[in-house]
Amino acid sequence: MPTPQELEDAFWTHLRSDMTVMVGLASEKGETRPLTAQVDGDANAGPIWFFTSRETGLFQKLHGQQPAILTFVSKGHDVFASVSGSIMLDNDRAVIDRLWNTFVAAWYEGGKADPKLALLRFDPQEGQIWENGSSLLAGIKMMLGIDPKADYRDKVATVRMD
Repeated sequence: MPTPQELEDAFWTHLRSDMTVMVGLASEKGETRPLTAQVDGDANAGPIWFFTSRETGLFQKLHGQQPAILTFVSKGHDVFASVSGSIMLDNDRAVIDRLWNTFVAAWYEGGKADPKLALLRFDPQEGQIWENGSSLLAGIKMMLGIDPKADYRDKVATVRMD
């Protein structure tokens, strides 16, 4: 069974490769939007960065640093996560330069100087991370009359991420 640290490491590994998450302000219950997450460096820690437009609803509702929620599902559905933290505008030029790439550039006609460009910084604080318990092995166990919930119980962890 994975340890909480192994689950957290799996989250960061999958986040780096899969990158699409849902992000919303905690005050906007259930209103989230897909964003592309970028992690600066190799450490399994935040912040998590997002390029977005100043015209989005998320940006329009953002005032200073606010509580936020990030949800994640890896492409293979191996890892699921719900992470709470805070989000704010942080147009740090050095970070923009490091994270800028052709995929980001495609969204901004004015390049890094585009007036619509906003770089958001999400600082994770706590997360619940699950490893998928619905596997072929779980299906076989169910067919044999074995309860698969016991295996699943050890595949979730609440971790401090700050």
